[in-house]
Amino acid sequence: MPLLAVPADASSKTQVRFSTFNASLNRNVEGQLVTDLSTPDNAQAKVIAEIIQRARPDVVLVNEFDFDAQGTALRLFHDNYLRVGQNGAEAIRYRYRYTAPSNTGIASGFDLNNDGQVVTTPGAPGYGDDAYGFGVFPGQYGMAVYSRYPITNVRTFQNFLWKDMPGNVIPPGWYSDEELAVLRLSSKSHWDLSLRVGRDTVHLLASHPTPPTFDGAEDRNGRRNHDEIRFWADYVNGARYVYDDRGRRGGLRGGESFVIAGDQNADPFDGDSYDGAIHQLLGNKRVDASFAPSSDGASEAAALQGGANTTHRGDPRYDTADFSDTAPGNLRADYVLPSRHGLKVLGGGVFWPVRSDPLSRLTGVFPFPSSDHRLVWVDVSS
Repeated sequence: MPLLAVPADASSKTQVRFSTFNASLNRNVEGQLVTDLSTPDNAQAKVIAEIIQRARPDVVLVNEFDFDAQGTALRLFHDNYLRVGQNGAEAIRYRYRYTAPSNTGIASGFDLNNDGQVVTTPGAPGYGDDAYGFGVFPGQYGMAVYSRYPITNVRTFQNFLWKDMPGNVIPPGWYSDEELAVLRLSSKSHWDLSLRVGRDTVHLLASHPTPPTFDGAEDRNGRRNHDEIRFWADYVNGARYVYDDRGRRGGLRGGESFVIAGDQNADPFDGDSYDGAIHQLLGNKRVDASFAPSSDGASEAAALQGGANTTHRGDPRYDTADFSDTAPGNLRADYVLPSRHGLKVLGGGVFWPVRSDPLSRLTGVFPFPSSDHRLVWVDVSS
């Protein structure tokens, strides 16, 4: 079952730091993350916690955080790492936490990659490609939210079918009618968490679309990434075709405040996105994309690493992920996008220190001590 912390009085604060962090807290064996977090000395978790403590977000979406039904990993990371000061950083406490099942690693019962085999044994070769979302076991690469503000309502869209999105870009002829009858849009899930910020409600719209790679000429992952991003573009415009996991239809009403957060796996200018996928949000009339978080560390990394970065069209200071120098190079993949209505952008940034900064030990170079993604934050007032 999804997990919500016990409600408490709303904070009177009106300035809120929202962040997203693909923390790579995923493991290759089911239950391993719980084991790793059960003691306070896991090296990667300590570094991830310190980054969060240094950035001090009020609300943080953590992508690639393995799901377990009891929410044990969610609790252990908070109690053993976030609530313990790391390397001189001040401990941080989140009274409200949320996690829910992910489509990753759930067997579909179909040959979704069209290799002639239906793989239903977790961990077996080809299992991830035939699952609803890529994963070697159910819940791998899941999501988690930590918040200082009460979570008052939740809508999840794990089971929304891709075919039910009007004008979808499902690859023609790739999936059978039987497969389309069960194929879910979200590779993980889409969540709408209502946060009580003072007297206001701000909707955190959380997701992690599939990478637009690891496929063939049909571009099934690129097309799915496009439509996973489009889901929020339609949702904030009140789309009536949308239905949640309880059967309730419709998107947000006009005038509601929101923040879209997550590793969208899509760069505005570079990489393998299908049909300008992220521009569906960056160009949305209800989204304030006027401010783009940046860092000096990203610019420095692109210059030092060279390779594919030298041919990129986008400004490297906006990069949020340190990918292979041969392809695709570093990209802007992670976003925190507030609504135009009800929220004022105050600033933000990307946690990517330059190499001369002592904190660069937290991001490092491959093999990374934390993640190949960087924490991204935006400060807003409501």
